[in-house]
Amino acid sequence: MINVRTTGESRKIRSRAPLRIGLAGGGTDLATYCDRFPGAVLNVTIDRFAFASSTPRDDGAVLFEADDLVVGEEWRPGEEKSSRLTLHQAVYSRMIAEFGGGEPVAVTLRTTVDAPPGSGLGSSSALVVALVDAMRELLDAPLGLYDVARLAYEIERIDLGLSGGRQDQYAAAFGGMNFIEFLPGDRVIVNPLRANRSVICELESSVVICFSGTSRESAKIITQQQSAMSEAQAPALEAMHQLKRDADEMKHAFAMGDIEAMAEILQSSWQAKKSTANAISSPRIEQLLELGLASGGLAGKVSGAGGGGFMFFLVHPENRRRLITALNQAGAQAGPVKFTEHGCETWRFR
Repeated sequence: MINVRTTGESRKIRSRAPLRIGLAGGGTDLATYCDRFPGAVLNVTIDRFAFASSTPRDDGAVLFEADDLVVGEEWRPGEEKSSRLTLHQAVYSRMIAEFGGGEPVAVTLRTTVDAPPGSGLGSSSALVVALVDAMRELLDAPLGLYDVARLAYEIERIDLGLSGGRQDQYAAAFGGMNFIEFLPGDRVIVNPLRANRSVICELESSVVICFSGTSRESAKIITQQQSAMSEAQAPALEAMHQLKRDADEMKHAFAMGDIEAMAEILQSSWQAKKSTANAISSPRIEQLLELGLASGGLAGKVSGAGGGGFMFFLVHPENRRRLITALNQAGAQAGPVKFTEHGCETWRFR
């Protein structure tokens, strides 16, 4: 066990990675689709974050703490017991194995997230990105943004075997509005989208996010989607093709600053998304969508895999307050968001 003392340059390391909303193309980043057909998504990061800190210790211990879950534990590398905080353990073990020479480092890894698990905002992947980057700084690992995102993806999907796609890790690492392409052979291309500031302001002012009241377990939905892709079921496969086309059309509508067109694409994507798995929607989700459209919303959909978590709506800014009020009166938690331009940021603090 290497003891890294909290003196001199060994200051506390902090990291934060933004959560995201997916505007179009979600699902085409699943390996069962994009390994056969190129996938594409359009997403934007928002002002909610996953936070991580790595604080060196001099007592030989490794502590994992998740403040939002009120869970903390001491873990000894090589111990048989498994950690309740599996993301923390997996990141620590992978980073030590690859960049620490396999020699454990005494440290406290502490985290919190601005959204509950199962939010549909990419919170778990953002947390892994923040943890990876905090450990990267601690170990002075030579990793760029693509490396951090790829490593976070491998830890979640391969090391831990958690179901899911690839967009969340890249959104959290790069930040901003991105059109992300997923190509066969594990190739990923992040294309930052630039637009007139007035377009960004108009879109930002037109978005309302809404917590449906229940988190969801996305694994079942994603497993259904993957099964449909592997068996080449025609309706689900065509729906995925439509989602990819929607991502490209959404990119062009955004470039033109056409909110009405973006709303039409969003509504089309929601219908296509529901064709890829039967648990994506629910009576509560449909109730809130119907209420939202009746209260000035132009279009809406569930964020992430579906089944619960957060939803978001497009609405003309002058109708935003009416929409938010109606959703909140229905027992949801709705409000505006701000977009972020930066991805994961890591710094040292005494």
